[in-house]
Amino acid sequence: MMKNMLIILLTILAWTGCRPGRTRPMEKPVILVSILPQKGFVEKIGGDDFQVSVLIPHGANPTTYSLLPGQMTEISFASLWFRMGYVGFELSWGDRITETNPAMKTVDLSQGLPLIGGSFPLERDDRAGIDPHTWMSPANVKIMAATILEELTLLNPENREIYAERYRRFATLADSTDTAIREILKDCQGKGVITYHPSLTYFARDYGLHQHSVERGGKEPTPGHMAELTAIARRDSIRTIFIQSEFDIEMARVFAEEIDGEVIRIWPLNPEWSSNLIDIARLIRDK
Repeated sequence: MMKNMLIILLTILAWTGCRPGRTRPMEKPVILVSILPQKGFVEKIGGDDFQVSVLIPHGANPTTYSLLPGQMTEISFASLWFRMGYVGFELSWGDRITETNPAMKTVDLSQGLPLIGGSFPLERDDRAGIDPHTWMSPANVKIMAATILEELTLLNPENREIYAERYRRFATLADSTDTAIREILKDCQGKGVITYHPSLTYFARDYGLHQHSVERGGKEPTPGHMAELTAIARRDSIRTIFIQSEFDIEMARVFAEEIDGEVIRIWPLNPEWSSNLIDIARLIRDK
């Protein structure tokens, strides 16, 4: 129903002369990002030169979120959209966003990243099988930051040197974050981690962990899969299941009771990106 209403709204915007990509008088250029951590990435490099608008608000689920009618106006004024690439919201709403503002440039921050796919071979344009949680890897974020630097410089070439210096500082932060996590997890190589939703895929790859996810392909687990996870947890003495803040904790509580364990919330979408990753590393080490 909401999607049908938005289609009608888009038609009205087109007929009322709403021009895509325009900038409000005396205001900063608008840049769209999909998730909260991206806002920090852009502002680390661009400072306050741009108005950065987050499409998926705090507390919303990036897989199921639907745009609100009021967000369409903000989209119509944007000059640039940094999309993550494979977030469920983007797959559902990407076409409507670009149709609302055809003049807006769209930049996919997953380009150039070493992506992790699913269990089956992917078609060239199949986005559904790629794990979307690319920002959970400092190495990935450094690559994203270089793309952000390039695009902000194109938007505001007068500040080229300022952006380049800010990028170098942000790259240093990414490196120091990576170093801190490696130090925290130095004795955890091969450690098993159970998550409800597979949000730690890139984090686990980078730091030598084995992630076991309750969800598979965004679907509820089968009894057979739950039995397999229970056996893994008992074999490896895993007593913790991590669940994202956006999910109902009751989803994980039943499994935690089965393994005589506990449920711990994590927030991969925390805008305090560096300290959040370090905190997650400490939780994994200590549990």
